[in-house]
This record gives sequence, structure tokens and C-alpha cells, in this order.
Amino acid sequence: MALTRRQKELMDFLAEFIEGKGYSPSYEEIATGLGLASLATVHKHIQALEAKHYIRHNYNHSRSLEVGERFVEEERARKPAASSGSVPLMGRIAAGAPVEAIVNKETLHFSDFVGQENTYALEVRGESMIEDHICSGDFVLVEKTDSVRNGEIVVALVDGTEATLKRYYHEPDGRVRLQPANAAMQPIYVPAESLQIQGRVLAIMRKY
Repeated sequence: MALTRRQKELMDFLAEFIEGKGYSPSYEEIATGLGLASLATVHKHIQALEAKHYIRHNYNHSRSLEVGERFVEEERARKPAASSGSVPLMGRIAAGAPVEAIVNKETLHFSDFVGQENTYALEVRGESMIEDHICSGDFVLVEKTDSVRNGEIVVALVDGTEATLKRYYHEPDGRVRLQPANAAMQPIYVPAESLQIQGRVLAIMRKY
């Protein structure tokens, strides 16, 4: 049988309480947490949840309520694992002057690109790409590659330490031009041997 709204609230409260404190709440704490005036009402819900195998209860010990496997399995099915629809958020990338690249252990969800292991995300900092509608605070999804074409927006590592987001152009004199999309900013010219391409931009995501 499915949980009622109140039973689901009690199960969520119980699970969060145990996770946060390491022990189960008392009936008084459950009543307070759910805004229930009567301990008898709490007892009635506990009995119903035991009958449905959502709760285990040792009557010989206080604070002995446990979340049952049925609830755990249903919550797992309702909330798919984050790794099935996420890519690594590797850090921040400059869209102004190049800055030192910093790696972070975070994830960002891009369900349209699930299963592609060669993609990662960067958060943009700066205004050099605003005419390409890439603003500070946006997230760009990047494909790992060192082979790019003129005009593509790339993640470029300068001198092994400074990363920036720009359009890539290979100049006739052998240098690479990293072109901002901001008329107020000048392009960056870099010897090809001083530049490492770390990927091309596939998509942009903006949070409001």
C-alpha cells in the first residue's frame, strides 16, 4: 500500500533525524517536528508504517525506530543516482585575463550529454565572451580535445598554468590568436608551443 501524505512526512522526518543525529527521535520529537498535538496520533502512524514494513521497531529499547529497507529502496528508485546524469565540475575558467586553473570536486547535471566520459563543466568568470552570450556565472560544457578548428570556442591553457575561454584562430605567422567576444578587449597572441588546448565548448547553461 502506498504511503499517505502524513506517513511520507513522518518517514522523511525520521530518515533526516537519524541521518543528522545518529539515533532515532522520540515520539515527542516526532510530534513536535510534524506539528502533531497528540502522541497517540504519532503512535497510530508508527503502527501503520510498521504494518507496511516501512519502519522497524524494537519495543525493548527507547529511541529504537529504524527506517525499513522498503522505504530506502523506494527513495532510491524515486531519486536516480546523480552520476547517471552529471559531469565533473572541474573549477572556474577566466573569461577576462587568464588566471590559474583550480580543480574542484563537484558535479553538474547535463542530462543531454549522459554517458559521454570526455565532457566536463567549467564556471565562467569575467566578461570577455559576452558578445557570444557567455556571461560571468554561466557554466560551459566542454569536450576534452586538443584538436580544434578556427573560430571554435576553446579552453586554452597558456604556459601550462593560466587557463582562459576564447575563440581560437591559428595565424599565418604560426601564432595562435585567442579572440575575446567583447569589443572593449584586445585579443591575446600566443606562440603555438606555449598553448595547450584542453577542449571545445559544447553547450552553455545559465542559472537565474
